[in-house]
Amino acid sequence: MPETPDTPDAPFLPGVPGRSPAVEAAIESELRLLDPEVRSSPEAFGTFLHPEFTEFGASGARWDRESIVKVLTARPDPGGRATTTSGMRGVQLAEDVVHLTFDTDTNGRLVHRSSLWRRTPEGWLLWFHQGTPFTPEPAPGD
Repeated sequence: MPETPDTPDAPFLPGVPGRSPAVEAAIESELRLLDPEVRSSPEAFGTFLHPEFTEFGASGARWDRESIVKVLTARPDPGGRATTTSGMRGVQLAEDVVHLTFDTDTNGRLVHRSSLWRRTPEGWLLWFHQGTPFTPEPAPGD
């Protein structure tokens, strides 16, 4: 049986028929959060975060909504580093909860990322995020 786009192992394929609107909304919001224009504005960045937001960062630090808005909008693109994403996948865990996983690469700094998005009266808001640095495993035979 072929995988549907909402299965955890399915690749991110924008606009693929069958992907739930909730997963689509969470992916769109996640990608907006990574946009340098959004990251440079505390007001814009903060509109995507749930009031109870928590993050365990790739640095090992624990962040709440106020602290992450302050630190990330103060340095939205440190040193001119561009961040790329890959492997974006989403699954709807409940009517109002979506889990996304993906990887980021910021000038060779690789991080596995996991985000939980919750639907609220204001829309889909990021409730929890975790980043874990990783080193790519060598290909077999290397």
